[in-house]
Amino acid sequence: MADGEVKEAAAEKCACGSISCSKCSRKRSSSSGLPSSSSSCSLLSFDSYPVEDYDKPWRVFTASVKGFAIGAGLKGGVALFALLTRLRRRQLLPLSKKIEMASTSADVILALKETLRYGLFLGTFAGTFVSVDEIVAALGGHRRTAKWRALLAGAIAGPSMLLTGLNTQHTSLAIYILMRATVLASRCGIKSKRFGRICKPLTWAHGDIFLMCLSSSQILSAYILKQDSLPPSYKSFLNKHGAKDSVILNGVRDIACGLPFTNLEAIEKYYKSNGVDIKLDPQMKVPCSIVHGNQACGTHFISFLLQAYKRALPVYLPAYLIPALIVHRQGLLKRPHTILWKGLFGTARSSLFLSMYCSSAWMWTCFLFRMFRRCNIPMVAMGTFPTGLALAIEKKSRRIEISLYCLGRALESFFTCMADVGYLPQSSKNLKRADVLIFSISTAIIMHCYAIERDVFRSKYLNVLDWVFGVPLPPYDTTPRKKKLGSKSLDSNPGFEMNGF
Repeated sequence: MADGEVKEAAAEKCACGSISCSKCSRKRSSSSGLPSSSSSCSLLSFDSYPVEDYDKPWRVFTASVKGFAIGAGLKGGVALFALLTRLRRRQLLPLSKKIEMASTSADVILALKETLRYGLFLGTFAGTFVSVDEIVAALGGHRRTAKWRALLAGAIAGPSMLLTGLNTQHTSLAIYILMRATVLASRCGIKSKRFGRICKPLTWAHGDIFLMCLSSSQILSAYILKQDSLPPSYKSFLNKHGAKDSVILNGVRDIACGLPFTNLEAIEKYYKSNGVDIKLDPQMKVPCSIVHGNQACGTHFISFLLQAYKRALPVYLPAYLIPALIVHRQGLLKRPHTILWKGLFGTARSSLFLSMYCSSAWMWTCFLFRMFRRCNIPMVAMGTFPTGLALAIEKKSRRIEISLYCLGRALESFFTCMADVGYLPQSSKNLKRADVLIFSISTAIIMHCYAIERDVFRSKYLNVLDWVFGVPLPPYDTTPRKKKLGSKSLDSNPGFEMNGF
């Protein structure tokens, strides 16, 4: 009698009248508490999903291909814009300097190599992670290995960074990924009853801007006083957007360090070549005339801001367009005008941030130098601290990204300076490929959070990770490959229903 009641209850729940209907069983599973892809606990951790119900080799293959596509797409896009910028600058140079530059074909070959290396790097990382995840789950069981499987897989996949070049150090990238892992770990700590109070300061509303101010103090001080502590690529970026010749920076450094001037004639000659006739005082205490010649501080700020905005636009245009093609690939077809408008608006706002950041750096330092009528190293550090306030222009969701990126650069510069003056042991300098070790630890933490604490990720990043790594689907869903194979037998199996991917 009880069995009959159960069958009748099950039949009532099925609109189609069939107890084995896949659509209705999916509804019953969802109502029974099985997790969805948006739940805080990943599908990777559940034994109740038979491994035979999805194609494991296909998951490994698609993860590798998608990882390669993202790595090659991002690096290729950046390389393309850099190549176009270099070609444009090459056309404006005289013939004598064109000969000194590398040929266009050499630049193209280098860009293709870098694109291929980064594609292989991310493709191998994704494929290795998924492979280890599947192997460990098959040998140890999904539920028994759920708490540590992704941690192990992320650590094993980390050394794939070596594919970008065995002799190429990626300290900046490793530190940035470590910052990202720290943020995710801190979000987990905030949720925890044990560590919630310790991590509470991390919930400050404007903590991202404070981090940016701290980072700016180190980065911009190093830009003026010790550029060798900065990575070459980042130093080139600062030199471009800081828009001050090396002779000007050397003059500011001399007066800040209390050294006698050695290049005043070179500074005067530089300004004269730009149509400005100036005579510098060897006894000056404030370097404003070195920084902006005969211009007043306020006039220099406005003119520098307009020029900096033009330099910033080509930086952020690919930064918004490329992710739009990846993250919003489906919405771009449905509402292209909305997404493109948001991309253009974001480009304009981010360009304003970067231009305001660079121009305010000179404004704040000039203001502080004139207020105290002196220039020294502490004054440079203090004057570059409020530069980070420009981050308030950016969208709230992007502030933490930018501040963490700059914090990673600042930490790298800080420890390099400490090592150079002898405050760090020399053994730290001799540790080879520490970047790979840091990257592996960081990716282990990130992938562990991805598998266990999914709600600490922002939805857009979680969507990309799910798209790349292909979280195993419940048994009532199919992989794209099985859809194609199953579609042939659709007519012969009336109980089979195609489900959206």
